[in-house]
Amino acid sequence: MSSPVLTVTAESPLQEAVQLMSDHHISGLPVVDANGQLVGELTEQDLMVRESGFDAGPYVLLLDSVIYLRNPLQWDKQVHQVLGNNVGDVMGHSPHTCLSDLGLPAAAKLLHERSTQRLIVVDDQKHPVGMLTRGDVVRALAAAG
Repeated sequence: MSSPVLTVTAESPLQEAVQLMSDHHISGLPVVDANGQLVGELTEQDLMVRESGFDAGPYVLLLDSVIYLRNPLQWDKQVHQVLGNNVGDVMGHSPHTCLSDLGLPAAAKLLHERSTQRLIVVDDQKHPVGMLTRGDVVRALAAAG
């Protein structure tokens, strides 16, 4: 586990968070509220969605009208991701977490089952205390064996 953990807030400028990720060679940042409690996660994947642009999806032209085949009500999140200027506009709201007392085998199982690159390690009050990555698991296995 890497500790202490770097965090940002939903109000943090997006460019500041991107620079933090680049400077520290990390692929994700926990997003915390004013009390330091975890509220989301900003990942490289979130940034890829932003850079790839907005896709309205398939449509049909009929009598000079555009009929979208995807529900336009679901565009809101994607538009915010593409046009957002702060972390809150781009972040995911369902971060992968584990409690700090979880053992390595159980944490490795969570990483595998959730198909994620990292788990945000939190205490009982949902404050991030560290990050556990797949690389951390591999290094622990190498050190043990």
